Parts: sequence; C-alpha cells; structure tokens
Amino acid sequence: MSNVTGPDTAPDRDQRFVRLVDQYLESVLRTCFLYLCDRTLAEDATQETFLKVYRKMDSFRGESSEKTWILKIAMHTCYDINHSGWFRFMNRHVTPEMLPDQTAHPTMDRDEELAAAVMKLPRKLREVILLHYYQGLKNNEIADALHLSHSSVSGRLKRGREKLKNLLEGRELDE
Repeated sequence: MSNVTGPDTAPDRDQRFVRLVDQYLESVLRTCFLYLCDRTLAEDATQETFLKVYRKMDSFRGESSEKTWILKIAMHTCYDINHSGWFRFMNRHVTPEMLPDQTAHPTMDRDEELAAAVMKLPRKLREVILLHYYQGLKNNEIADALHLSHSSVSGRLKRGREKLKNLLEGRELDE
C-alpha cells in the first residue's frame, strides 16, 4: 500500500511554514525588538513566536490575515517575556541606532527624532502607532491583534499622533 499525499501532508505543512517564516520574519523581529528593547530577547521571542506558529498552523481559521495572526502571537510572546520576574531589572532604553535594519519597508520614515519620539509614547499608544504606520496594518487588523474595538484603535491613533506632534514640537509628554 502506498502513501497518499494530500494538502495536509507534512511536506506541504513544512513548505507553508517556511513561506510564513520567509515572509514575516523581519516584521516579527522588529516588532519584538520594539516591545522588548533588546536584540537578543527579540531574537528569542521571534524564535518562540515561530515555534508557536508551527504548532498552531492547523488551527489558523483565516478570520484575520496571516500577518495579523502572527503579529498577535508575537505580541503575546513579548507580553509574557515583559511580565516575567527577571525582566523588570533590565535596562530597556532604546535608541534609534539599536533598531534592526529596515530593508523590506522603504517607505518607513528613518528620521531619528521621530523614532525616539515614538519610543517615548506610553505602551498603549506606541503599539497602535507601530502597528499602523510601521507594520502597515489597518485599524480593523490592529483591533483584532490587540483585542480592542475599532473605535479604541482610532482613539489611540489620534492620541498617539497628538502626543507625537507635541513631542516633536518640543513640548513635554504628559503620561
């Protein structure tokens, strides 16, 4: 009796996984770095994210884009790392020079002042700004990824833009 191969065979699954890694590795690494502010931790979080993606590939229902699904897994992984006991003692000051190179997104503004201002935003505002402007996600995709309503995402984007404007004009950030 010969083995019958179909769309759910291991080689097809492995090919799909390789495609996901090739397509989203840089986005996941940069997202993890921006959340964790440490390249080594970001690489570990990226690896853990793709392990989770591989394990959960068959449960992906297509209710959101693959990118949204993978970034949601990455954010949860970073959240877990952020809330581990030892992480509180790390120096998490990020400068624009520390960011991994951006090669796949030539439209990303490389202005160091803007990058520094974004990193000064409160986490909730920084998340939506990064996902919207850097990752190119639409508001509904951000809402799915962060488990927020569409209006919450819109409000956070508006507040984030206002705070960025104030920071860039030299006014202090009120937290």
